Amino acid sequence: MYDYGLSTLEQYGLTARSSSRTRGALLCQTEQGLLIIREFHGSEKKLKKQQELLLTLRDHGCRVDSYLENQEGNLVTRDRDNIPFTLQHWYEGRECDTRSREDILRSVRTLACIHKVMKLPLVDDYTEKSLEAEYTRHNQELRKIRKFVRRKGPASPFEKDFVSSVEWFLAKGDEALLMLRDSGYEALRRAALDQGRICHGEYNQHNVLMTKTDTAVTNFGHWGYDIQMADLYRFMRKILEKYNWDVSLAREMLKTYHKEYSISPEEWQNLKIRFTYPEKYWKLSNYYYSHNKAWISEKNMEKLRTLIRQKEIWERFTWKCFESYPF
Repeated sequence: MYDYGLSTLEQYGLTARSSSRTRGALLCQTEQGLLIIREFHGSEKKLKKQQELLLTLRDHGCRVDSYLENQEGNLVTRDRDNIPFTLQHWYEGRECDTRSREDILRSVRTLACIHKVMKLPLVDDYTEKSLEAEYTRHNQELRKIRKFVRRKGPASPFEKDFVSSVEWFLAKGDEALLMLRDSGYEALRRAALDQGRICHGEYNQHNVLMTKTDTAVTNFGHWGYDIQMADLYRFMRKILEKYNWDVSLAREMLKTYHKEYSISPEEWQNLKIRFTYPEKYWKLSNYYYSHNKAWISEKNMEKLRTLIRQKEIWERFTWKCFESYPF
């Protein structure tokens, strides 16, 4: 019977007093407190660097899901069926509630705190791609999808909505790319890399745990060297989509971060550019193009319609939110 890695605890000299399944993992109460066992799919070389980052954060008082070494000193342990697993520290708590402003601002404050200490000597293998290259590629992909749909003729409601809206969103994509090229982006990126600045890579409500006394951050598997505003942008965008691009909430989030860790004028401009780019529109369009075009889910159709309905609100949001630096 598959034991979800429970048998690997023997190789750490630990026993599980109790265990329960959670998203793709197994939570265990042990002599060392609450731990989580996960099947491992990544690069052991990158995992070692991730552990170095997590221990740096832990040494600065941050609550993170650092790994335990087994009795042989390895971070990856194979079970009786030779399946690789890892064992990490975990925390009793709940995920950030996106309906709670208190939780949202607490998460932003925590992000600023970890950003202050998230740096290691640069390793080129883990450098994130240039934003200019990314925007250029995405705009080319939107043009390719536009050509494809026009040539075949829009048949589904999704395709009709896409054809009627693509020019507006593509214009925003081109605008963001021009803004990026005219900004100090390359110097900002070079400085971040020279300083060894690191992004979490997937900082969202699911990876922030609210404990009774503190906040824990988990799931650093997508970490990489980059401008740290990428993390702040991703978290804010996910939240603001749920709040119909509420400028007051956005500025409150920015103030909370800035109070803990100062946002430079160049980073402020970079955030504005990121919010100018129609990332969600590109994602939906690209998903359509690379998947089964004969069947498009109602969920994705509704997402596209929501983006189209909100486009003027989103456009106004960007210039209203970032019209003055800092506040």
